This record gives sequence, structure tokens and C-alpha cells, in this order.
Amino acid sequence: MKSVAFHNLGCKVNSYEMEVMQQNLREKGYKIVPFDEIADIYIINTCTVTNIADRKSRQMLHRAKQLNPQAVVVAAGCYVQTGKETVEKDESIDLAIGNNRKKDIVSILEEYLQNREKVREQENVRYVQTVSIDINGACDYEEMQLKHMGEHTRACIKIQDGCNQFCSYCVIPYARGRVRSRRAEDVTEEIAGLVRAGCKEVVLTGIHISSYGIDFQEAAWKAGESKRAEKGDRSEHRSSKLIDLIERIHDIEGLERIRLGSLEPRIIQEEFARRLSALRKICPHFHLSLQSGCDETLKRMNRHYTAGEYFTSVEILRKYFAYPAITTDVIVGFPGETEEEFTLTKKFLEKVRFYEMHIFKYSSREGTRAASMPCQVPEPIKTKRSAQLLSLAESQSAAFRRRYIGREAEVLLEETREICGGIYRVGHTGDYVKVAVESEGTNGEAANIFVKVLVKGFLTDEILLGELCAVES
Repeated sequence: MKSVAFHNLGCKVNSYEMEVMQQNLREKGYKIVPFDEIADIYIINTCTVTNIADRKSRQMLHRAKQLNPQAVVVAAGCYVQTGKETVEKDESIDLAIGNNRKKDIVSILEEYLQNREKVREQENVRYVQTVSIDINGACDYEEMQLKHMGEHTRACIKIQDGCNQFCSYCVIPYARGRVRSRRAEDVTEEIAGLVRAGCKEVVLTGIHISSYGIDFQEAAWKAGESKRAEKGDRSEHRSSKLIDLIERIHDIEGLERIRLGSLEPRIIQEEFARRLSALRKICPHFHLSLQSGCDETLKRMNRHYTAGEYFTSVEILRKYFAYPAITTDVIVGFPGETEEEFTLTKKFLEKVRFYEMHIFKYSSREGTRAASMPCQVPEPIKTKRSAQLLSLAESQSAAFRRRYIGREAEVLLEETREICGGIYRVGHTGDYVKVAVESEGTNGEAANIFVKVLVKGFLTDEILLGELCAVES
């Protein structure tokens, strides 16, 4: 029995794909072991979103070869797609697998192992292989299916791949290709199977889930079969296929919560929000990627919306949901960002009042338009601006959590852990606020159950303390 160690870098899509790869190898008799153990095979699921991500991918590949020089080291994913020449020159890498071939991990790996043995017997040389296709020419979704939840109580479900947005700072369309959507039947079949295995909450994820179904619409438009595709109007959000998919998922018996991944602000229209608010299983937690609150900066980023349009989307959500948790991403120090532009962004963030903000200092990515833009912002200025927004994010997040004090909340318990010297069971509310209840210290305590708690106050800056009211399921 050969042992396999995995290390994952990057987004939820990568995490989903890694879990499927682990599952498929385990079913074929491979033993999955921790990454820091000596293994026969190391698989690094790489990321390439920034130059730093590329470097981390290389570091983990080299570390794997150092852990066991005789092991087969596999580079998989985005770094392989964007840096094929570099990958093929890296002596730490034995096998490279592109994004579209992860589903074939078992057959690719076993073919490689067979060929390597033949080469060793005949020539006694190192055998290297790269397996990938032109991602930009891919038209069909590469079907993968998760059958088991692993160690988690919520399951990430990949519903699409690829992106057509081409933001000026982002290389992902070149690493993941154009939008390819998964058939609704395959999505619901996967979720239904996981629910039968005990899953109660799913997170719909993808590279750009707001684009779900636009490839279906495009195909129908070209064939002249779409009643909604009017001549001269091919707007990707004219009629969202995502809400149709969500409604189908909502009908799955036994599923309790549906959480959405990052959404494009433009998808939040009246009809979308109205239909969404009618679904009781929807978690009122919406991640709307912003990046900047300044229109001029957004133009340079090629973000396709204005700050005013973004705020309208927020207002629509707050019209249909009571106190929704709205989270976002913000990039500081984007090329050309002046002090005045930064001030506009900060004021906009104060106006919106987010639950959480992920603040990133702009990091140049080779191969993007932004990398060669004039007026690159010096690192000390980026650090200063980042600190200001991180402070704002902390105060806004605390204010959102503080609303819970003295109220009852429904929490899906996920794990037992030590916090501040005590043992607590920890989980999340529907709007993704983390709550802990004191452990009763019994062996029968379980995760993946819903409880009602009375929130008493803060246990830590990021975790609320609750008092158990009743177990619901």
C-alpha cells in the first residue's frame, strides 16, 4: 500500500478538488498520511494568484522532495497551468498535472508509476511527466464528485470553473480558463448523497459563481434556442441561472443550510434577492467582492461596476434580509492609488458597515496588466493604508457581533477545542458568527448538531460565548 501526503494552497475550489483527489486515491487503496510524514507520494495542490503564491507552491514542492528524495512529488493545479516551462525545469517535480486533469489523478499517477519503473530498469534515469491541456480551449466542465464529508461538518460544493472577467491584477482566467458550469443534476446528486451521509450545510463555490450558467445561455444563444437571449443583448446577469440552481438545491430533503461563496455585486438585483429571501435554508451571509471604494481605481482594476452600484446591491440585500452579514475583499495600494483615492475607499467602507473585510496589500502578479502599470505604490505606504483598514475592519466586525449579546441564536456545532484554558464546543450561526458553548465534558458530545444558545458576551475578540438552551437536531 503506497502512502500519499497532500498539501493544499489557495481557494475553496482547490480545497474541494483536493478532497476529491484524496477520496479517489483512498478508494483505490492508497493510504493518506499527514504532509509532514515520510510518504511515497506527495501531491501539492498549487496556487498562482500572486507571485507570493507561486513562491509558496515552489517551497512546498521542494520541501516534499527534501522530506523523501525517493518520493514521487506531484505538482497539481494553477501553478502548473501558468508556469509550465518553470515546472518542467524544476528538479523537485516528478509529475505535473493541470487543472483539467485532477479528476484523473488515479489513472495518471498509476500510469506514471508504471512508466517510471520501466525507465529505471532500462536507463536508470529520473522520469518526469507533465499532463495538462490548453485550459483556454476547454469548453466542458470537468466532472468531479465528493462522496464523503471528511473531517468537516459543512461541505464545499464546486458548481463552476473559470472566469471571464479579466480583472487587470488577476491571472486566474489564464490558470482556470473560461466559464464552465456544472449540470444542475450533477450538483443536486452530489449534495443529496452528502446529506444522506450526514451533511447539513453546504457552501456553493467556484471561481466565479455569479457566472454560473452563462455558458449554457451562450450555447443556446448561438443555436438560436434561447427565448431570453435577445438580439444584441448577451448580458451575463440578464437572467441569473444561479438562482435557479439554488432553488433546486433548496428542495433537497434533509439539507438545512445553503451558504453562498463570493458573489459579483451586479448579480444582486431585485428579482434575485426576492427569490433568495424566500428560501429559508439560505444563510444570510453574503460575500460581495469590492476591492476598492473609488471609481477611478475600480476602472484601472477593470471591475465593471462603480462604488454607487455596489452600494445599491448592499441596500437591496438589506431590504430583503434583516441584518445580513455582508463581507468583502479590499486591495490597498493598487497601482496609481493616490491618497485621495484611498480616502474615498475608506469613507465608502465606513458607509457600508461590513461584518468582515479581508484587507490585502496589492501584490504584483507577473503576466497581468497591473504589473506594468505606472505609479506603483511603495510598500511602506501600502502597509500604512492596510493598517488603517484593518483597524476599521476590527471595529465594524465587533459591532456586528455585539448585536447578538442578550439574544438567542441557532448554532451548528462543528468542533470541540480549548479556548482560554477552557474546553468549548464551537460552531457558527447562519450569518457566520462564531459562537462557543462550554463543554459538558461527556464522551457523548457530538459535532454537526444544531443548538439554540443565549449569547452572553465575548469569549475572545472573534468568538461569542453562548449558554445552551436546547438541542434541536
